[in-house]
Amino acid sequence: MYLKTVTNKKTGRTYLSMAQSYRKKGKKYPGSTTVESFGYLDDLQKVYDDPIAHFKAYVEEKNKEKALNDAEYIVKERKDTVLPENTAGRKNFGYIAILKIYYELGLDRLLLNRQRGRNFDYNTSTILKLLVISRILEPASKKRTFEHRSTYFDFEKKDDFSLIDIYRSLSFYAGIDSAIQLQIHKRITEQYSRDTSLVYYDATNYYFEIDMEDELRAKGPSKEHRPDPIVQLGLAMDADGIPISYELFPGNNSEKLHLRPMIGELVRAYESGRVVAVADAAQNTGNNIYYLESGKCSYVFSQTIRGGSKEFKDYVNNQSGYKQFSDQYKRKSRVIRREIEVDMLKEGGRTYKKKVLVDQRQIVFYNKKYADRSKAKREAVLKKAQCMASTPSAYTRATSYGALRYVKNIKVDKKTGEIKKAPKGRPCIDMEKFREDEKYDGYYCIVTNLFDEDGSDTFSDDRIIDMYRGLWRIEDNFRVTKSDLETRPVYVSRKDRIHAHFLICYISLVILRLIQKRLGGAYSPEAIINALKNITCSPESQNIYLFDYRSDVTDAIGKAMGFDFTKKRLTRSEIKKSLGQAKKDNFHYNFFSYDKSRNLAHT
Repeated sequence: MYLKTVTNKKTGRTYLSMAQSYRKKGKKYPGSTTVESFGYLDDLQKVYDDPIAHFKAYVEEKNKEKALNDAEYIVKERKDTVLPENTAGRKNFGYIAILKIYYELGLDRLLLNRQRGRNFDYNTSTILKLLVISRILEPASKKRTFEHRSTYFDFEKKDDFSLIDIYRSLSFYAGIDSAIQLQIHKRITEQYSRDTSLVYYDATNYYFEIDMEDELRAKGPSKEHRPDPIVQLGLAMDADGIPISYELFPGNNSEKLHLRPMIGELVRAYESGRVVAVADAAQNTGNNIYYLESGKCSYVFSQTIRGGSKEFKDYVNNQSGYKQFSDQYKRKSRVIRREIEVDMLKEGGRTYKKKVLVDQRQIVFYNKKYADRSKAKREAVLKKAQCMASTPSAYTRATSYGALRYVKNIKVDKKTGEIKKAPKGRPCIDMEKFREDEKYDGYYCIVTNLFDEDGSDTFSDDRIIDMYRGLWRIEDNFRVTKSDLETRPVYVSRKDRIHAHFLICYISLVILRLIQKRLGGAYSPEAIINALKNITCSPESQNIYLFDYRSDVTDAIGKAMGFDFTKKRLTRSEIKKSLGQAKKDNFHYNFFSYDKSRNLAHT
């Protein structure tokens, strides 16, 4: 309520009253109704020294009484009040943090621009927002996500879009996934000063519980050692653990073939400049090394010792040259000219093998903790190998992982994966191979074409090892997608919709990592998700919503993102205002930088 003053233009007299604003249905501006009349100002001046100040104080007192009465009404509400049938009034408000990053990345305007000229009667950005928010907070099928959309304030209108519209949008997203990835990268580079001079790369796969393979879902080496068809995902990541880009490829493709095109795309379209590619031993091939050397890029790869040459193994075992830092750790390194084998292209598309000499730096180190861990794992593998030797038919290629190499006189059916006794000889343990492998427990090798030529220690042995150790972050990204974001099971089967599903999971992962970065890395993705899920409210009365959860994590997120999650009660208008502000905070940036983003998206 407020003090209303109205001046009559003909008489010049001013009338005072207490009025209450209300929203007129279908009208742009609010209306008002008179609660109490006070009279004309000139008459009131005969009674009060300052009628305006007097009645302003009076109205303020009445507002306090009203607020108190409303609170008493809430407290005194009958305990046996029955909820209406099919009531589901609880809503999430924590998703506002996700929403802010979504707008910050410029995805809303990118999608609206790409949607122009298409025969869509729904907003593809609205649908993508819902799918991303739900993927982070409540991972589920597209159908279940649609059915529970009213959990979020932004999606209360039931007729905004249909379930069919969601599936149609998936095909649209799949067609512009490269543009979306590039848009996200450019915005992160601008707003978070991303540095892509150091790029981590790795690949993982996701299985599908289906009987028949297809063009995308095909059988290959599963990370979980399952016989099901899989799709593979190669991920590039910066040194902060934030994804740069990804590629989805068939399960029967070798992951070794996909590092080169991804690095090439980073240099070409992402303007990354000289890149240092960091990857595990799977990417340590002659073709990859030659490609990176030719493209004036660098690499830091792990090098398998057990699969190395005799000369290399002798170098590792030779204790001369090692610098002992403690009884737990020692290290040595050398620069050698090494011969690698490369596939070269002939006219007509045929390839031939060519041997090429490259200069390479090899860093070998020993860690006793690694050795103890390897020994424990090897003992477990040996027990499995002994069981396999006694009953080979009880195992398959998938279930015998690790132990198969230590059993002699058995054969594996290439089609079925079944393990059987060999025609000659009795299955037994190959202890000679076991003892040979055991010699290298605790030893690791990293190879690179980065050299400390100026003696500045810019690329010292320790620095190279630290660079490689950052690879654990990409494994953590894979873990988050598989556990927290529940990328599998995938409830769609069309190729384009599978691509769209993984794009949604990728966007969700990026948003999670950016929230984590704003928090200074103080909280894990799991803690962030749990906090945002619990920032929920229920309608109490007269458009007032009651909150019942607060923690150190919600306080930290609120402070980092510019929201107040400490209030016990918020009105509906306050909630809507905050949601609008999440978009408005990024509107100015998006509007004036959008032409640039649009051009990048079409690159």
